[in-house]
Amino acid sequence: MSGEGATRKAIEAVWRIESARLIGGLVRMVRDVGLAEDLAQEALVTALEHWPETGIPDTPGAWLMATAKNRAIDYLRRDSMLRRKSAAIEEDIATLPLHAPDIERAIDEDVGDDLLRLILVACHPVLSAEARAALTLRLLGGLTTAEIARAFLVPEATIAQRTVRAKRTLAEARVPFEVPRGVELAARLPSVLEVIYLIFNEGYSATRGDDWMRLELCEDALRLARILASLVAEEAEVHGLVALMELHASRARARVGPSGEPILLLDQDRAHWDRLLIRRGLMALARAESLAQPLGMYTLQAAIAACHARARTGDDTDWKKIVALYDALVQITHSPVVELNRAVAVSMAFGPAAGLELVDALTDEPQLRSYHLLPSVRGDLLMKLGRTADARGEFERAASLAQNARERDLLHARAIVCGQPENTRHYRC
Repeated sequence: MSGEGATRKAIEAVWRIESARLIGGLVRMVRDVGLAEDLAQEALVTALEHWPETGIPDTPGAWLMATAKNRAIDYLRRDSMLRRKSAAIEEDIATLPLHAPDIERAIDEDVGDDLLRLILVACHPVLSAEARAALTLRLLGGLTTAEIARAFLVPEATIAQRTVRAKRTLAEARVPFEVPRGVELAARLPSVLEVIYLIFNEGYSATRGDDWMRLELCEDALRLARILASLVAEEAEVHGLVALMELHASRARARVGPSGEPILLLDQDRAHWDRLLIRRGLMALARAESLAQPLGMYTLQAAIAACHARARTGDDTDWKKIVALYDALVQITHSPVVELNRAVAVSMAFGPAAGLELVDALTDEPQLRSYHLLPSVRGDLLMKLGRTADARGEFERAASLAQNARERDLLHARAIVCGQPENTRHYRC
């Protein structure tokens, strides 16, 4: 790689690390997410022009912030509608020393609130879930529009429209740029957790495409959750979500075979589970459990994941405890998907006939009519009960509904071998 190419790679890495803090600080100044991102991008362009010749500064984040703040002053001076604010903003900025290390220290003093403010704005419930996910990855993940489009397998123009509309919606709704506290903050957190969870799930079990997992999305979601946990350390469900994602991410290497094929939970080689992530997940779970009783939605799911993490083999799994945890989760979520997962746990704890009875009760549930895992689970239970012809039909139906190529191939394969004797213990997690 040429020296210029290496510098460009280094600049991209700096941008991924610093962009969220940079945009967060600018939002505090200009009170406009779109403008803050534009100013940050202008600072990045300036870096791309200058750093290949001058070298990367010792404090690149401070250099980018100083450049962006200067751009902000220029913009405010030019814009007649904001001219009245210019003097106050210039006076505020003038109090910051101009040499980079001191600027960086000054930024650090507010970095917690700046990042939290940016997370709360990007995940504001006034936006759709899809728009929140795109804007969060754009502003906090440092991803380009093309990268986000590839992650969610939608056209680049779709992501561009979502982010533009999201910024316009925030402006029109006059979303405040203050960090809420106490009850107000607690009311906003579910929206933030939902977005981070959505991003992680899309990475963990991709809805569409040729890959079953997209690890980069899992990593982005985990990074955001860890940041959030450091900013609101007394919120139990934040730690519950971190625990859930750490524990699920620990299985990543074991979930995919050499050719990219899915390997389901009870078929995984647990020696390939990441013990460090498991320890981190269990610590986060303990933190969540110490902060709240009764447990919330994410903490209960983390507790279920912990049952798997603690079991040395699939046969050692405490399925009765998992059923009890699902009982509590159903009471909170009233979700048919959670009820389907509970039925799987019941089948493991009390036999396939008990599980099938619960699954059959869900077949008319409107939310599950196009959900491929309903016939997949039903097919698995029918196969265990020796009803192979019925099982084959369920697997074929599940394959027709699945949008992920890897999952579809797995279901077709199960339909083909349906009549052959085999170990059919499959639990998707």
